[in-house]
Amino acid sequence: MLINDDIRLLPQTSHVTIHRLNSLGIRNCWNLINFFPFRYEDYSLVSNIAKIQEGEIVTIKGSIVSVKPVFTKNGYKTQNIVIQDQTGQIEVIWFNQLYLLRIFKVGLNISISGKVTQYRGKLTIQPSEYEIIPGLTAPTIHTGRIIPVYSERKGLSTKTIRQKIKYLTDDVDFIESIPEPFPGEIIKYNQLLPESAAYSQIHAPKTLLLADKARYRLAFDEMFQLQLRTTLVKKEWEKNRVGHKLDIYSRAIQEKIIGFIAGLPFTLTSAQKKVIDEILTDLSQDKPMNRFLQGDVGSGKTVVAAIAAFATYLNGYQTLIMAPTEILAQQHYLTIINLFKNQKVKVGLLTGSKKLASINKLDIIIGTHALLTNNIKLNKVGTVVIDEQHRFGVAQRHNLKEKGINPHLLSMTATPIPRTIWLTVYGELDLSIIDEMPVGRKPVKTYLIPKEKRQSCYQWIKKQIRENKTQAFVICPLINESNTETLQSVKAAKKEFVELQNNVFPEYRIGLLHGKLKTAEKDSIMAGFKDGKYGILISTSVVEVGIDIPNASIMLIEGAERFGLAQLHQLRGRVGRDNAQAYCFLFTDQDKPEIKKRLTFFCKNNKGVDLAEYDLKIRGPGDIFGLAQHGFLNLKIASFSDLELIKTTKKAVNYFIQKYPLLNKFPELKSRLKEIDHVPDVARD
Repeated sequence: MLINDDIRLLPQTSHVTIHRLNSLGIRNCWNLINFFPFRYEDYSLVSNIAKIQEGEIVTIKGSIVSVKPVFTKNGYKTQNIVIQDQTGQIEVIWFNQLYLLRIFKVGLNISISGKVTQYRGKLTIQPSEYEIIPGLTAPTIHTGRIIPVYSERKGLSTKTIRQKIKYLTDDVDFIESIPEPFPGEIIKYNQLLPESAAYSQIHAPKTLLLADKARYRLAFDEMFQLQLRTTLVKKEWEKNRVGHKLDIYSRAIQEKIIGFIAGLPFTLTSAQKKVIDEILTDLSQDKPMNRFLQGDVGSGKTVVAAIAAFATYLNGYQTLIMAPTEILAQQHYLTIINLFKNQKVKVGLLTGSKKLASINKLDIIIGTHALLTNNIKLNKVGTVVIDEQHRFGVAQRHNLKEKGINPHLLSMTATPIPRTIWLTVYGELDLSIIDEMPVGRKPVKTYLIPKEKRQSCYQWIKKQIRENKTQAFVICPLINESNTETLQSVKAAKKEFVELQNNVFPEYRIGLLHGKLKTAEKDSIMAGFKDGKYGILISTSVVEVGIDIPNASIMLIEGAERFGLAQLHQLRGRVGRDNAQAYCFLFTDQDKPEIKKRLTFFCKNNKGVDLAEYDLKIRGPGDIFGLAQHGFLNLKIASFSDLELIKTTKKAVNYFIQKYPLLNKFPELKSRLKEIDHVPDVARD
């Protein structure tokens, strides 16, 4: 077998298994060997039956001398087999697995691994793994060694995956054909296993120590390649020259920018001022800005983008502001219109459902990625602002260049992103952070509500709406009730709407918002909520970005355990948009201590980055809001929590870039880089 061979060439592999592997993205042997185990079971102690001792984890091998089903007094059905080797016999019992009676036949040889225990005064083995073997000295796959355990997905058992991968690890020629991507000095300096040995030992380790070394080597590879990729993209970006150089520091331009800022209905924070200085400096350069702006919900990122757009307008060029959803695009449009109400800046909105004529007569164009469609001709774009899309794709940048544009780029997010992820995923971007909230903004008071206080909480909300004329969000994890057993207790928006309207808040009008509604329906409901038509809005997490209802001061979140902390933080950010005190209430039907601990941490912390760091340690990067949907965070074996690995690979990347500015000497590494996040040929030599 060769690494690029189709998995259809694997021996004794059915069409069903091939299809299931394909559904996991496993199409060739290289894909398969890169499906890594998540833990191991050590069944390497092989013992004669006469020598086993209680408490041991052992493997025994023998022939089956008896097979019988037994019905117990408690109604259990057990499958009892007696195994014999040259030293004695032992009875092994399975519970309620009748199909085994079709597999176990007298005379067959079997290998069984498990823990030695006492049962009715005799030693037996609690069977964890077994396999029928042709002879007692035959090699085993699932017993008698350190066994890799794989995630069972798409109908594939860990046994099936283990068996298919073992075909590859047993093939010496295949293992030796795995090319080494790195120069020898990096391998030697970092004391790494050769990559071919790492692939062999990760799947078929001789010892658990070698398994750890293999895992480290392959994690090193993955993190190194990711960081090298971002470094090369940054270098490529820095080679560009901006399509339209902007005048920022002439006296006339400065006076107008200062005047615009002075005319704002609020005072900028020191953090906003610092970030604005960084952005304006970038806009004055020959090379295009490539900056990422991070700031908590409500920290004032939009006004920063508006000032960048104003500077671009003063130079006679356009700004595109792109958002991932129509709701967010419309919110930006309303905000920008208000900010420029005393200026001659022409602002337009373009989405999938709203078209624009004479687009090149506008100064600021706000919309979804409909802005990048081929039938839209743009020729005066100086700056592009991307909101809540965590990687502005290479293909989209290429699309802009194809239009004759090489703009300044400002990406923005309210998603709190941990430092370790910034060090790796965003290495090509210059980072600005707004770490300060507007003057007078009060932290949202957050409480985890016990089950017995639910009704009291409802009564308190009623009083607030009645006496203070405020409004409330109620967030549910699901739209409809689920038939899945594990989700039956999870609140669904549609059912909760009926319950709250009829039985809890009958005196108030309640709106219902979710992702399956048509755009016009969503707009109508949000407009009604903003105008005070509804006292309460029940919604799914569709409101987590882009909704600005200043009068809403209460956020109630059902099934809070189902959200990542950063996503809860986004939802909490929907209230407290003015200077009134706002409240967030978390409800959960789960009593697990780890859930209570996590939600209590959320209640006590209002900084998004702290919450994201905590979630990264506890739950992993998939739960950082807004990132799980973007495939670039799906690391196979490395971890963004491993700061030491990140530092080590960063140092190795810096060495590599300095010594090997061209990649032609490393075709395997160059090939792998192109597979990361749809990277273009950044390594052109």
